[in-house]
Amino acid sequence: MCHRKRSGYRPPDLINAKIYTGPIPGERGAELAMGGGRSETSALSGAGGGRGTTSTQNSQRPNACCFCWCCCCSCSCLTVRNEEERRRRSRRKRISQDTKMETIPNCEACTKPSVEEIRLWSQSFDKLMRNPAGRNVFREFLRTEYSEENMLFWLACEDLKQEINKSAVEEKARSIYEDYISILSPKEVSLDARVREVINRKMQDPTPHAFEDAQLQIYTLMHRDSYPRFLSSNIYKSLIHGGSRTSSES
Repeated sequence: MCHRKRSGYRPPDLINAKIYTGPIPGERGAELAMGGGRSETSALSGAGGGRGTTSTQNSQRPNACCFCWCCCCSCSCLTVRNEEERRRRSRRKRISQDTKMETIPNCEACTKPSVEEIRLWSQSFDKLMRNPAGRNVFREFLRTEYSEENMLFWLACEDLKQEINKSAVEEKARSIYEDYISILSPKEVSLDARVREVINRKMQDPTPHAFEDAQLQIYTLMHRDSYPRFLSSNIYKSLIHGGSRTSSES
């Protein structure tokens, strides 16, 4: 009787995100265009289950054809990214139930927005993000969805761009990496592997624009994923209705 050796499929290490711990060797590569979605691949559980049978599973990779975030893109990258965001929010919700609708710490100083300003926020995401009051309100909404780290990362990148002192740039860049890029951080933002690779190269000698690609990717994610829900939220509707009543009374 011929005995066939049962073989099992040992999945490769599919999580290739790198954690910055110091200088990284290698030439500084060309800047990559902003990636489509963060490629996520499901790891397989191991080899062979039942008696006398050989069980082999194949991991399925999402469509990786999209390397842009233009409006004409119709592949599955955005779907993958949105699904990942939903999982992140669900995990943070379990950890942070008591944070819902709390007063936002360290919000930006701003004047009370007019009714016209509030209405302009619905015209474009750019108008919302250019307005400090708009950013505060949108951040409050993100907080209820447990994705506030997207706005915090974007604001940290904007702050880094204003820094001119080299030692301060290095310190802030390292802090941003540890808070929002490292896979060990509870506030890790959703970035694709290509952008992470660019960041790791730039961390060898960080500049004020070290996270530019990542910032644009998160900006686009907030625009596509969170902004439509914000416009339909009670937070925004209450501002519109409250402002309208105030203007009519005066």
